[in-house]
Amino acid sequence: MLRKIVAQKQQEVTRLYERTSFTELERQIADMAPCLSLKRRFLERSRKVGVIAEVKKASPSRGLIREPFDPLAIARAYEAADAEGISVLTDEKFFQGHLSFLNEIKQALHKPIPLLRKDFMIDPLQLYEARAYGADVVLLIAAILDREQLRTLAKEAKALGLETLVEVHTVQELDDVLDAIEPDLLGVNNRDLATFNTSLTTTFTLLERLPDSFVTISESGIHSAEQISQLAEAGIGGVLVGEHFMRQSEIENAVYDLVGSVNSPVMETNR
Repeated sequence: MLRKIVAQKQQEVTRLYERTSFTELERQIADMAPCLSLKRRFLERSRKVGVIAEVKKASPSRGLIREPFDPLAIARAYEAADAEGISVLTDEKFFQGHLSFLNEIKQALHKPIPLLRKDFMIDPLQLYEARAYGADVVLLIAAILDREQLRTLAKEAKALGLETLVEVHTVQELDDVLDAIEPDLLGVNNRDLATFNTSLTTTFTLLERLPDSFVTISESGIHSAEQISQLAEAGIGGVLVGEHFMRQSEIENAVYDLVGSVNSPVMETNR
């Protein structure tokens, strides 16, 4: 499935170059406000485990997750629950997302909440597009990028003012990332992108190899307060949660039930 998604992205990037350019996107970006810092939000959080709450309609492994789907209402619920960040799926073919959701959500929010463009980024022009549409952070997936691609994309993101959430799943991917770049945030995906199986053991294993200075985000398969307690005990800085929230009728309350309020005491670790 991952190879299929990347092949689709390569086609999309080809079409992207046909309809826009770096120069055109640079003009759009020139008058935009600076990006918000998701890393700072996590370092200054007041709950034990911060949360990146995801706007997600569907996925290849689960199919349709939420219907009816109102991305603006979902984002406002996350805003009301004081999410540290909001992840916006922009992939159309496999996740039924849309790039326009980024800009629409950015304009709809009243609080300064950083937005993550959640997609499969393989080319610098996608970063310019993300910035032009209102993203503050971009996802870089180690499983689909070699070291040179990671360096190039991370450098371009920094030049644009974008932070990077770099996602790993294995010890080898973690080592490759740390040899290549210094990510702003490090995401540990508990889902094996080859099988789509999830296990929190992935987060616990990779956390042991990281210094406390890293802001580390556990992703996928998180749905209970018990799991949050385990992750907090291990020293995790935050979680990225989508499907669990999307299946709840009261999204704001679901965020509180999972990670607590912003007055929950923070752990001493920066993670």
